Amino acid sequence: MIVADTGAIIALVDADDRHHDDMRAVYDADPAAWVLPWAVLPEVDYLLGAHVGHRAQDAFFTDLAASAFKIDWGNERDVARAHDLHARHRALRLGLVDGVVIATAERLRATAIATLDVRHFAAVSIRGRPKLLPRDKS
Repeated sequence: MIVADTGAIIALVDADDRHHDDMRAVYDADPAAWVLPWAVLPEVDYLLGAHVGHRAQDAFFTDLAASAFKIDWGNERDVARAHDLHARHRALRLGLVDGVVIATAERLRATAIATLDVRHFAAVSIRGRPKLLPRDKS
């Protein structure tokens, strides 16, 4: 299972993103393994609309509605874990989205997190020690 962060989804959708090819290769290797935490959805929607274009935003929304991605709706413990991570790593300013991505990966025992935010994710000791893709691609 691969839990996806916002930047990974943006790079996957945006063919002009400099990380698109790497993220596309990770996705194409096992698309069914990808899980999107609920917290990334509004952020992806906003960033696609504001920076990539409305066609990309509409295509992503269409994919979500057609169940092209598995969405994990989480639970209250995920928010509590995200808050704990944010407080423990105050200097990183993890915030809600990164915290929920980590909490989701821990709860689901994900083998990897798809992220371009290595600065945040590599600095946190994540239970289960998931790989950070594409950085840890083997």
